[in-house]
Amino acid sequence: MKKTHYALGALVLALIVTAIIFVDPKRPSANEYPRTPSYAISANDSSALKDVIASKIVAHPGQTGFKLITTGKDSLLFRLAMIEAAQRSLDIQYYIIEDDMTGKLVLQALQTAADRGVRVRILMDDLNMRGSDTTWPLLNANPHIEIRIFNPFATRDEPLFTRISDVFTGLGQFSKRMHNKVMIADNQVAITGGRNVGDEYFDASSDFNFHDVDVLAVGEIVPHISKSFDQYWNNKESFPIAALHSLKADSKILSSFREHLQSHWQKKMQDDTITEPSPLTEQLKNDRIALLWANAELAEDNPSKIDLPKAATDSKPANRLDNIAANTHHEFMIVSPYFVPGDEGTQTLAALVKKGVKVKILTNSLASTDVIATYTGYRRYRKSLVEDGIDLYEMQPIPGVHEHSRRFSSASRSSLHSKIYVADRHDVVIGSFNLDPRSVSLNTEMVLVIHSPELAGQLNAMFEKATSPSRSFHLVIQNHQLEWIDSEDGKEHTYESEPDSSFWQKLKLDLFALLPFEDQL
Repeated sequence: MKKTHYALGALVLALIVTAIIFVDPKRPSANEYPRTPSYAISANDSSALKDVIASKIVAHPGQTGFKLITTGKDSLLFRLAMIEAAQRSLDIQYYIIEDDMTGKLVLQALQTAADRGVRVRILMDDLNMRGSDTTWPLLNANPHIEIRIFNPFATRDEPLFTRISDVFTGLGQFSKRMHNKVMIADNQVAITGGRNVGDEYFDASSDFNFHDVDVLAVGEIVPHISKSFDQYWNNKESFPIAALHSLKADSKILSSFREHLQSHWQKKMQDDTITEPSPLTEQLKNDRIALLWANAELAEDNPSKIDLPKAATDSKPANRLDNIAANTHHEFMIVSPYFVPGDEGTQTLAALVKKGVKVKILTNSLASTDVIATYTGYRRYRKSLVEDGIDLYEMQPIPGVHEHSRRFSSASRSSLHSKIYVADRHDVVIGSFNLDPRSVSLNTEMVLVIHSPELAGQLNAMFEKATSPSRSFHLVIQNHQLEWIDSEDGKEHTYESEPDSSFWQKLKLDLFALLPFEDQL
């Protein structure tokens, strides 16, 4: 199972290994690598996507059209369709891009787009890059593709042992990551949300998958998303791939790389692993994508957030969410897979309940989480949350399948990964932001704030389904003790400790509880 950016132990190990193995003391400072600024094309530039969207934008002045993408397969197909439809530019910004089965499909689509003259800019966070991986420099060899890496560890200017020391004395600069996730085609269409690029995000892994939600956007908000991308792309912490890799690829190596991606694409399309995406321009032109039009805002962190001391950081997504919560009158819904509210957050939610707001929260159970350390931080607050009158739910590892029958199931283990907030069934916040200290103070994040009762209604219906007794555990207080309740085949079950979790999971939970690093979760 792959750990995410909340796995502190993996983070420390990765940084130390990278420092020891991949830092070349003879390499020039990364600041010496040339970085020519570039910017998004104008949203007024001609393209097929602009042509099919133009009339819709005119009919909805000042608004954005949105489409929720709720399944992994659809999410992959929409991304591939966007790449295929692009004629001028593709801007890709992700925390993780894997070169696994689905990742290779995305890379082949990007290679094909670049071959037809589309400018492709790919910006990735450094934490999940493998120092010996040749995929990225080979892809970067395409004259129409440029790859930059955000906040790379291996190219920092401090001496090696100073950097290793910094890892142990607070994680410093390198615990701060770019967590933004967005794809933009021709400055006309964007997809953003909680998903990275990889099998487990597209329901394509045989043993572990993330439940997530993306949103496709066309119209007013897209140029604002592009402007945010440009801020990161041209930031001093975004380095060319050459600053990390010195691979010199000859024509034979490049040809073999291209053939590998092409062969992978053809094989997966032929064996029905995935289907060719429907042309996005046709889907939009023929209204096969049901867009909900609404006013929207973008709340995104400035990339300079990672250069500031933790106490001086200012989280725009957190500030906007706080403002929305303070003005909620009836209902506040939270879906956060990594949920560590802290004392202040717990008090804020309790105050909402006291003024008559129904607060309901869905997060991961111990059995479903991929990061036990974060669950440890959440465990400190869950009883208080329930005692304060909050409806608290934890997602089962495999919806509807319990531990005693799981051995007969071929379903993969599931983990919640969506980050969604809905106020009064009107205001929707969706993006990369988790309600935890890392999203607030360490990582850069981006969310859309969408003012749409229709979209809020869709998400509320999804929440009700996800928190049904056959899919989630409902936490309650019985005889002053915390209990978990669910049902299977109509029969209710009650548990006095974390259900469906193993001895080793509970042991890790207790061990992590001894460590004082909640501000890193």
